[in-house]
Amino acid sequence: MVTVDSVRRLALSLPRTTEHLIHDRVKFRVGQIVYVAFSRDETVMGFAYPKEERDALIASDPAKFHLPGLSDQRFHWVHAWTAALDEDEMRELVVDAWRMVVPKSVAAAHLSP
Repeated sequence: MVTVDSVRRLALSLPRTTEHLIHDRVKFRVGQIVYVAFSRDETVMGFAYPKEERDALIASDPAKFHLPGLSDQRFHWVHAWTAALDEDEMRELVVDAWRMVVPKSVAAAHLSP
């Protein structure tokens, strides 16, 4: 099970990330762009994800992944149940979401061996 604290440790280690509490929801962003956010009860983690790939992700495990509410489906965004995610999946999802919002040079510098 993934927690806000485990995501926080990872997210805040990524360059340019800041944490914000907005309307009682924990959000991680780069500049003004949110790339990970939690529901108020912390049972759902939303994250940036390419629109053209999200149907395949959801179809791969519909018990774990689902679309956001109708008004948020216009964004590059997917939701996951935190209880269904393991640490490795969370790490991959958060890092990939972060890579979508930072300049390629920043991601390359941080992720290169």
